[in-house]
Amino acid sequence: MNAAPGSSPAARRIVIMRHAETVDNAARVWQGHKDTELSETGRAQVAAAAPHLAAYRPALLVSSDLQRAAATADAIASLAGLEVRLDARLREVHVGEWQGLHADEVRARYPETIAALDRGEDVPRGVTGETRAEVAHRVGQSVREVERELLPGETALIVAHGVSGRIAATDLVGLDQDVSDAVFRGIDNCHWIELVEGSKSFSAMSRWRISGWNLGPWKA
Repeated sequence: MNAAPGSSPAARRIVIMRHAETVDNAARVWQGHKDTELSETGRAQVAAAAPHLAAYRPALLVSSDLQRAAATADAIASLAGLEVRLDARLREVHVGEWQGLHADEVRARYPETIAALDRGEDVPRGVTGETRAEVAHRVGQSVREVERELLPGETALIVAHGVSGRIAATDLVGLDQDVSDAVFRGIDNCHWIELVEGSKSFSAMSRWRISGWNLGPWKA
C-alpha cells in the first residue's frame, strides 16, 4: 500500500473493517449482540477480501468477540500470520428489543423510536439498547488502546460491525457523529475504512485522516 497524501512513509495506519455477510444480514434481521454465523456469501466475501487486507501487513489484528467478526478476522489472520485479539468493546450497537426481529417488523412495532432516529435523535436502539454516544465511548477506548500500541509505520486491522466500525472511525478523527451520519454512507459487509496519521495536525482533535471509505477488493 502506498502512503496517503500528507502522510510520511513512517505514518501509522488503522484499518477498520465490517464483518462479512451473515445469515441475518441476508434475511434483514436486526442482530445487535445476537451471535450469528457467516452466510455462504459471507464466506466468499472473506476469501476475496483477505488477500487485500493481508497486503497491509498489519502488525496487530483486533476483532469484536462476536463470531461474525471473529470468523472474518480469523480468515485474514491465517494469511497475515497473526493471532486475533478479541475485544468485546468492539461489538455492534446493542439493539435491545429489536434483536432477532425482521427490519419490517421493527418499523411496524416501533414507529416512534424509528421516527426519532430518522430525525437524528440519539435515542436507545430498540428501547432498551444503546445510544450512539454509548457505543462511541466503548469503541473509542478500544481504538485508542490500539493507537497507543502502534509503532511508526505500522498498521492495525480492526474487525468490527456496521455501526460500531463507522463510529470508531469517525470518533478517531474527531468528527461529530451527526455530521458523519449526514456525510458518509454506511459500510457494506466485508468492506473497510482506512485511516492514516498525518505528518501534522490540522485539528485540535486528531492527527488522523480518513483516506478511504467503504473500500473493498473491487475498490481498494
